[in-house]
Amino acid sequence: MRLLPNVLLCCCLSMPAAYSQTKSALELDAKGWVDLLADRTMKDWIRGPLSGNPIVRAGTMSDPSPWKLDPGSGILSCAGDKVGHEWLRYAAELGNFTYHVEFRFPPVLGETRYNSGAFVRTDIDGKIWIQAQATLEGGYLFGNTLVNGSPQMVNLRQKMAENRVKPAGEWNVYEVRAVGRKITLWVNGAIVSEFAECEVLRGYVGLEAEGYRVEFRNVRVKRLP
Repeated sequence: MRLLPNVLLCCCLSMPAAYSQTKSALELDAKGWVDLLADRTMKDWIRGPLSGNPIVRAGTMSDPSPWKLDPGSGILSCAGDKVGHEWLRYAAELGNFTYHVEFRFPPVLGETRYNSGAFVRTDIDGKIWIQAQATLEGGYLFGNTLVNGSPQMVNLRQKMAENRVKPAGEWNVYEVRAVGRKITLWVNGAIVSEFAECEVLRGYVGLEAEGYRVEFRNVRVKRLP
């Protein structure tokens, strides 16, 4: 019996990092957040194509719009038409903030790939952008942003701490925190990606449609000093 505490201690020390959990910023402090989907008319959101960006798949805006906000549940859905590649941009430009996004991919029979994302520090026409990638393979930061003053591709996939994205059908929580030059991505309980040298200090937040059905809820932003 004397060995039991030591055994338990060893088990705890060897527990993989995936078991670690921290609360989201929204859970820690519910004050000061703006619900970006509170206005069911979506008048503060603007659709835009991503075809102007040379490093992403050439895209077009779907017609009719793939975006639909259910007034009862407050869930924003994007139809997976395999054609449109566009984004929804929130009207207000932001400097320092935390961006809270909850999403899930409705299961599709035979589908093995799902793709979407949340944009931050993005310019008005989507040519300069940073995205919190959302796939079943994990969440990480990447984008076409300024490096030494010139647009350049930045991809932090290989530096992703771990894959915390849940299977299709389950809700995921992303929080992107941008303060000064530092941007971090928190996924379902832990920070998984970090970009410490962001030269774009202001921009827009948004959501991506890339041909796969995806649903969003509880999309909020909190301005920071």
